[in-house]
Amino acid sequence: MSRQASASGSVNEARGRRSAQDVEDSKTHFRVCRFIIEAGVKLGMRSVPMATACVLYHRFFQSASLQVYEPYLVAMSAIYLAGKVEEQHLRTRDIINVCHRYFHPESEPMELDGKFWELRDSIVQCELLVLRQLNFQVSFEHPHKYVLHYLLSVRSLLNRHAWSRTPIAETALAVLKDSYHGSVCVRHKPQHLALTSLYLALQTYGVQLPRGELEWWQVVCADITKAQIETIMSELLQLYDMEAKCT
Repeated sequence: MSRQASASGSVNEARGRRSAQDVEDSKTHFRVCRFIIEAGVKLGMRSVPMATACVLYHRFFQSASLQVYEPYLVAMSAIYLAGKVEEQHLRTRDIINVCHRYFHPESEPMELDGKFWELRDSIVQCELLVLRQLNFQVSFEHPHKYVLHYLLSVRSLLNRHAWSRTPIAETALAVLKDSYHGSVCVRHKPQHLALTSLYLALQTYGVQLPRGELEWWQVVCADITKAQIETIMSELLQLYDMEAKCT
């Protein structure tokens, strides 16, 4: 019995360490994706290239360890690669200067010295690492087009006054953008993530849609269940809790 109790205690302790490490890793990923999005805005990236950069980052760390790879270097390489994938090419010099200013707000742009060229080479080498790690599968389907389609469908079910007085579209798009701070964006179908973002926006403002034989979400997305919506919504809400912990 004592051996079993000792073994059980060791297992529980190991689980506790893993759980604590998972929380810290999630915080790191949240901060790094916030960095990607803020840097992307300063670089003038469109929403889809920024989303691709975040997905590249999350996909990479699905099979790589934070203890082995520097997350901010991976993030810079993801921004660079996303620009190529989505045909919004960015100069490495611009990426380096924006990222340098992010960490050193009062500093001047980096000089074109040995440190600069070393960082540039690291970004390019890390880009190749990301490509190999993802088996060169770097083209992704994002939920943006789906949420726009779903918004049109929902709008047709509401009167003009109800639609205009609540920022449903803006909120759904904001939730969608926030989803890229965590791995929720790579764990679920883009259609399901888009629909849940809209579902959460409607719930936030207490907007009720007319009911027929089917719920509105069953009509616009036939392959999702209420349980899946609730699971994704829980993961999205956890991101907002994470934001409070990462400020």
